[in-house]
Amino acid sequence: MANIVWHTKLRIYLDLTRDDLGHPEFSDLWETVYRTDRFYAARDVPVAERDLQCGGVCQEAGVEAWMHLRLRAGRREAVHEKAEDEDRHTLPMSDEHKAYQDRILRVAQEDGFQADSEVRTRVGRSWIQTDTLVEGAGGRRIGWEVQLSSAGMHGPRSVRARTAKAEKNGITPAWHTDRSDYARRNDTHWTRSDNLPAYVIAKNGDLRVVSGFRVLDFWHCDLRAVYPCPDGVRRCGRFHATSKPRDVLFDDLVRRTAAGTIVPVQFRVGATTHRFWVTNADHDRLEDFRSDDTQLPPVHEPTALARASHNRPTCKLSLQSSDALALSLNRPEAQNSARPTSVEEQTALVQPAAASHSPLHPSGLPTELVKLQQAADKAHAQLEQLTDHEERDRQRQAWRDAAVTVQAAVTQYARSKGLNRYEVEKRLRHIIRHSSV
Repeated sequence: MANIVWHTKLRIYLDLTRDDLGHPEFSDLWETVYRTDRFYAARDVPVAERDLQCGGVCQEAGVEAWMHLRLRAGRREAVHEKAEDEDRHTLPMSDEHKAYQDRILRVAQEDGFQADSEVRTRVGRSWIQTDTLVEGAGGRRIGWEVQLSSAGMHGPRSVRARTAKAEKNGITPAWHTDRSDYARRNDTHWTRSDNLPAYVIAKNGDLRVVSGFRVLDFWHCDLRAVYPCPDGVRRCGRFHATSKPRDVLFDDLVRRTAAGTIVPVQFRVGATTHRFWVTNADHDRLEDFRSDDTQLPPVHEPTALARASHNRPTCKLSLQSSDALALSLNRPEAQNSARPTSVEEQTALVQPAAASHSPLHPSGLPTELVKLQQAADKAHAQLEQLTDHEERDRQRQAWRDAAVTVQAAVTQYARSKGLNRYEVEKRLRHIIRHSSV
């Protein structure tokens, strides 16, 4: 229960310890609010839709805790919808929780970063309260949340909701726990240490983080690979990334997250998205790995809008390429089939016309396209082998330039021959990456 209620529709605080609820300018305010709440209850309106929230401890913690009103033995009471929100008013901060806060403050300040505990930050019309907020390098704000007691998966106190609110306000959430069941959750970037007493946590000795920090291993899926192919095939010939757990000292984690040398990532494995911390070098390599040209945004070609017509139907053929039309009329199967849908068939139609302008690769595509795609793939392969940041930046730009060049060439070729650009690009990649060229 709580004595301070926030009315979301009237935008006022109601103090149940006062007869006038703290608003002497409104007569019979309690009767109005109470009868409205009872009216909602009689019609089975959910508590979360009755406009009443906890305006005390829960709001200070940045949590939307919904409430309803009742009269008990003549006393006015506002009751939390969920017991976990009620517990927030009675559970004091443990000695272990306070020890973690003090340690984060000490480590951050020793490295020249500003830090403070129980920081309230305005988010729109509400507040978010962070256990310990570290002002890091480059404008980074790391919000440490120490969770050594109950935290619900759903509801107003959900970790995901508090994380989203922190990120919306430019705070990178860092949740730390000593419970393995919390650390296995993927609702935020959890780290875990062993269950230790407060006096051990407060000491200057090593405090090890046993989960939540990982290193990434990038490997080529060939016969020499030690990992199974994540795509479920024998060997696909592509590059993959695998995460491996690695211990780190808690003090190093605090100072390096503030400095930006340890950063959070989201790593998808199958249908599950895992959230953990990695070095900034691994983060950059993962971004390069994900930014393969197979994921570059497709070039959108203008398409003519179809409009209604009162003309009689016609059976005249209308192909985008006059060369393809002339060839198709000479093909015996053209009378029994529509325009080819596969890029192999479409390429076969335009080969005689293309041969007069550009030499052809044995696959049927222009040799120039094949060479451009080979150059882009080679630039990307060189990027995977570099570890120096400056060299990687230069090579990354070289690869992007090569990728843009081949994308433009594919688009121009597909338009000139009346082909489907996506099918041409798919065929080109298949030729380069799965065949001997």
